Amino acid sequence: MEVLRKVDCFQNEINTLRPFEGEMLDQIKDYYRIGLTWTSNALEGNSLTESETKVILEDGLTVGGKPLRDILEAVDHAKSYDFMFSLLKSHRIDEDAVLRMHELFYQNIEPTYAGRYRDIKVIITGSHYPTTAPEKLEREMGRLFEWADRECDQIHPVEFAAELHRRFVFIHPFKDGNGRVARLLMNLALIQEGYLPAVIPPILRMEYISLLERAHRNPRDFIEFIAERELESQKEILRLFQIPFPKIEQGSKDMELK
Repeated sequence: MEVLRKVDCFQNEINTLRPFEGEMLDQIKDYYRIGLTWTSNALEGNSLTESETKVILEDGLTVGGKPLRDILEAVDHAKSYDFMFSLLKSHRIDEDAVLRMHELFYQNIEPTYAGRYRDIKVIITGSHYPTTAPEKLEREMGRLFEWADRECDQIHPVEFAAELHRRFVFIHPFKDGNGRVARLLMNLALIQEGYLPAVIPPILRMEYISLLERAHRNPRDFIEFIAERELESQKEILRLFQIPFPKIEQGSKDMELK
């Protein structure tokens, strides 16, 4: 897959900036906190703009004329994002992390369902595929964590993060908030391996949803989409630090998915 080869080249350049710790790590964390909160919520219909999200999170101000739920989603997604970054060095994807991320995000929206698997059946609007039945959720989530533990060091980190997102969404373990937790989980996998968070802007919403639906049959295009979003994050950071992009020689064949 050509895009993964490009990601590797850009990652090598980004690695020259390491170690990411102290002030530099705080800057990167703060930079993506606004963008990820805004984009992830906007993908799900939240009406806040990026500027409004910034005002709410950095200045602690409310925005007139906006639904209370939209404001709560911004504040609590940021809390979940902060928790995600606290797991940077844990190198584990487990149930405790998933439940806590959902609890932090959903605690002021519907406390009864915050941080616990759903006990009702749900359908995904626009999808032709069913979600996991409530009585099978614990078993399927257990299988997901087993897969993650087994495969995290076996496949390309960006491929692993995209697959983790895809598998989690297809299980759909929560009553609501599955997409946002899936993206946090994906980015947790990325930052644990030294990669930057991948941001999916709302302008790509239809493509993102369409590729997820197609990924029921073949995940390759969805993985490539996530890899392209990672590549854009890498380019953005290099621009901000005023570091030239690496020269990428055309390979004789594309890097293949393992």
